[in-house]
Amino acid sequence: MEITVKTAQQLRLTAEEFELIKQKMGRTPNFNELCAFSAMWSEHCSYKNSIRWLKTLPREGGRMLVKAGEENAGLMDIGGGLGVVFKIESHNHPSAIEPFQGAATGVGGIHRDIFTMGARPIASLNSLRFGKLDSDKTQHLLSGVVHGIGHYGNCFGVPTVGGEIYFDQCYHTNPLVNAMSVGIVKAGKTVSATALGEGNPVMFVGSATGKDGIGGASFASADITAESAQDLPAVQVGDPFQEKKLLEACLEVIETGAVVGMQDMGAAGIICSTAEMSAKGQVGMRIDLDKVPARQQNMKAWELLLSESQERMLLVAEKGREAEVTAVFAKWDLPCSVIGEVTTDGQLNFFMNGTLEASLPAEELVLGGGAPQYEREYREPAYFAEIKKFDLSSVPVTDNFKAAAEKLITLPSIASKRWIYNQYDSMVGTVNTATNAPSDAPVVLVKGTGKGLAVTTDCNSRYVYADPYKGAMIAVSEAARNIVCSGAEPLGVTNCLNFGNPYDPEVYFQFVQAIKGMGEACVKFNTPVTGGNVSFYNQNPDGPVYPTPTIGMVGLLEDVQSKMTLDYKKEGDLVYLLGPASADLNCSEYLHNVLGVKYSPAPAFDLEEEFRLQQVLAKLIADKLVVSAHDTSEGGLFVTLCESGFSRDLGFSVISNSSVRKDAWLFGESQSRVVVTVSLENAEAFEKAAGALNVEKLGVVTTGELVIDGEYWGAIDAWKELYDTAIEKHLSRELADQALVAL
Repeated sequence: MEITVKTAQQLRLTAEEFELIKQKMGRTPNFNELCAFSAMWSEHCSYKNSIRWLKTLPREGGRMLVKAGEENAGLMDIGGGLGVVFKIESHNHPSAIEPFQGAATGVGGIHRDIFTMGARPIASLNSLRFGKLDSDKTQHLLSGVVHGIGHYGNCFGVPTVGGEIYFDQCYHTNPLVNAMSVGIVKAGKTVSATALGEGNPVMFVGSATGKDGIGGASFASADITAESAQDLPAVQVGDPFQEKKLLEACLEVIETGAVVGMQDMGAAGIICSTAEMSAKGQVGMRIDLDKVPARQQNMKAWELLLSESQERMLLVAEKGREAEVTAVFAKWDLPCSVIGEVTTDGQLNFFMNGTLEASLPAEELVLGGGAPQYEREYREPAYFAEIKKFDLSSVPVTDNFKAAAEKLITLPSIASKRWIYNQYDSMVGTVNTATNAPSDAPVVLVKGTGKGLAVTTDCNSRYVYADPYKGAMIAVSEAARNIVCSGAEPLGVTNCLNFGNPYDPEVYFQFVQAIKGMGEACVKFNTPVTGGNVSFYNQNPDGPVYPTPTIGMVGLLEDVQSKMTLDYKKEGDLVYLLGPASADLNCSEYLHNVLGVKYSPAPAFDLEEEFRLQQVLAKLIADKLVVSAHDTSEGGLFVTLCESGFSRDLGFSVISNSSVRKDAWLFGESQSRVVVTVSLENAEAFEKAAGALNVEKLGVVTTGELVIDGEYWGAIDAWKELYDTAIEKHLSRELADQALVAL
């Protein structure tokens, strides 16, 4: 067939990119080659509209063992000859079209990024965004995504230990499904995604290749429209039991010492793994596509190149040791075939039954090589004008704070997520936490050591919408605050940057400012960005989603027994608020979803103040001067006080700060604040040690009643009932009952 500009544009390449491809190849590419460039130069694979800004993030330092982007996931030292491997990625577009498989394969894909480096995944987290919960569409998407995450994780044997979920109309058509995996690897056991050694065999291992997922990378690099359902073949189909076998086989084959390099076949399938491994090793490959195990007959060369069938790996072994590798995969009943060999000319030559179907320069295909890099126009969004008009004095103070609190605590973004987490097995794989008591960040035991890993995902996208620079700083800061509140030291960040169409100057402004804020906060907390994912085109005909730079963070707890929990311990303990007193309702759930004020600035935040809070709090916890710690976030101080009481059915009696508007004191979401409880005998020492901060004594822990400014607000168990059942009350009866029979 004749290859023209129109052909390239049908494959989502621009006319300029088509000319660049011809220039790089010295000729017009054939269809197979053009398909390869389409996938590899897609936004999803090349980061062509983001890489210049991503390079400004702190990518070295701290405990990092590899630079950001060098491997499939970040790797940081946790001592004792061990490293933690972690990464977060999106599966937004597939989940919007086919929520069960979209979410399930997102979980499978992120776990492969971990064990392809030689690490064993030990924990999974997620960050989810949907439209209004009352919508039938939202309930369909929510049910499918939660079921997909639970099914894959439970069957694969890695527990889902934490996450977050928000509901807002902007995510109605385009939900966000971000999955994070955390694993442990022994020093010297890591494997690089690098091809080396002329004549070394290139091996295909794992599930056979089919037509599912073809074009998935390109599909993820376009807006969602009414016609997107026609792209259903771009959604992959996962098999968690097959992936479990692949995990064990890969870790076992690494022990043989026969593996030179290995990479999972994720986005863009074979073309991506062959190109990236070759470019990294500055080598080429000869590949016989007819030797690729296929589960469908007569697959074409471009279909084999671009298929994103799940549970597959590309492996380069030492020449002469093919039998050792094959024996391991045979033991686990997995296909394993030699499909080619490493060459030294830098070319990827793909043959089908002896016929050369494509000849491509590996370096020209990949991110950091010949893939184009753009810096788009950006300008301040027009809606900022509405935000600047906000005046708190025009917001009336309610005459019924208790009724307002009842509405607030039942909002789906605040209420208990038990309907969701009851469908996840948090103990599968016998991964243990230090205690069952809740903490701001889940703490996972590193088996065979006394260490724990505190893990979290965080981002309030409404804050980022209001102020992308400050909002992204807050996302990093909240993640670090959750780690510190759990008694751990923040180590590093992986991010999943979810934005709209980068060709929209207002969207690109959000992206650029968020990167700047994120980078500044990461430098302050010494939490370098180890890698992650950019997901653009989260947009539908009604406009983009809120800018959502999700932060995944890992922290280290040297002694897992020193984990700090968020729950009140006993009646009579003193309740304190650490951090600034603020009359701030900006961007709060109360202002937005109870009062219906849609435009307001981001909440009060100062990075230096946040850093000081975390430093002091870490020492207070280490010196055992506090018995609980819980940061104030969505819902403000009132929700924080309630959540601290739910676990043990303990209440609180507090007095509000008369210098602050009472609604702002109760429901405001000013940052850099933590509620702690202190035993009576430690009160004096605590107040002295916390002197560098603003310290406000709020009141005392009670046996179960809520008393605010002397007014009885009822029993803690009644508030807990409201909190626990709120989401179920929004759901259809069938869905509401789903979690009750999930386990």
